Amino acid sequence: HVCRKMRLRAGEHVVEAGCGWGTLALHMARHYGVKVRAFNISREQVAYARERAEREGLAGQVEYVQDDYRNISGRYDAFVSVGMLEHVGVDNYEGLGAVVARSLGVNGRGLIHSIGRNYPEPMQPWIEKRIFPGACPPSLAQMTRIFEPHNLSILDIENLRLHYAQTLRHWLELFELAGDRVQQMFDAKFVRMWRMYLAGSIAAFTTGTLQLFQVVFATAHNNDVPRTRAHLYVP
Repeated sequence: HVCRKMRLRAGEHVVEAGCGWGTLALHMARHYGVKVRAFNISREQVAYARERAEREGLAGQVEYVQDDYRNISGRYDAFVSVGMLEHVGVDNYEGLGAVVARSLGVNGRGLIHSIGRNYPEPMQPWIEKRIFPGACPPSLAQMTRIFEPHNLSILDIENLRLHYAQTLRHWLELFELAGDRVQQMFDAKFVRMWRMYLAGSIAAFTTGTLQLFQVVFATAHNNDVPRTRAHLYVP
């Protein structure tokens, strides 16, 4: 869905900010024939991703860079970030937009995927303390601070909150199946904490307290953009 939204073409160059364990970069390279530079500040995650790319024969197409997104350099056809924006901080959104703008070529486009809210409000204190210190799920109005100062055109917005609620249900089911093993790795307190986090998140996305936004954008003069959403639902 993410790759179709960006209309990736073989041979293009993509930059990813906050690549996690590296799965999206590998998927883009394998299924769309693009070359990817994926940035992440986590040494452990980058090491794992590099090892996996080597093992799967994709090291020539995917470069994992252990560095902050603010240090992204070069020009790319597409920019993507999934699940990083929540940790950037609203005060840094304009700076993120500057990175995006300088990274994209004339017909550049991109996608930012983030947990969000219908209106700005502080992080839930328990989640702030126990799960995501310093995180901030933005409202759409706050997200526009990334694009407006840099003349980036928003093309499409989709809210996938009910999809994410279902994803969380599956995570909770799998967590319960592995509960004894998780308790051996950590302790009973951790199991209770993680169960509460997953169950509470299911409730938040089901009731609309939290949203899941995907924003597709492009450089302002890029007319090579779809006029419908038909490309998302090819047979």
